[in-house]
Amino acid sequence: MAWRDGRGELVVPGDEGRPDVRVPLEIAASYRARTKGLLGRTSLDGALLLSPANSIHTFRMRMPIDVAYLDRRLRVIAVRTMPPGRLGLPRVRARHVVESEAGAMAGWGLRSGVRVTVVTNPSDPDPDTGRATPTTPHA
Repeated sequence: MAWRDGRGELVVPGDEGRPDVRVPLEIAASYRARTKGLLGRTSLDGALLLSPANSIHTFRMRMPIDVAYLDRRLRVIAVRTMPPGRLGLPRVRARHVVESEAGAMAGWGLRSGVRVTVVTNPSDPDPDTGRATPTTPHA
């Protein structure tokens, strides 16, 4: 499934009896939305998903950010914190990038090896189950 610009939720699975963490998510799938990213912002409520993407930069950003590189199955390859004015190295296996305010991802339990879920329409329940439908893109 190809994503469109919009909103959704990033679901980070809980571990050791902790519940899943649900994070408000902005989706930037168009070239224009990916190019703008977090430029000019001083804060972010939740996270921003850039797709497709395998690298980012923090030039002209006003805040340090956490960056998670995801593979085609939405498994986290790496998590890094980047200050403004840096160029991140491309990750060969990465297909998507999640950005958030610095320090947020550790609080969510987002780390290498974790497989996340993206729910694109959390307010639109599945007619069969009554639950929001998670989506996984096809690469």
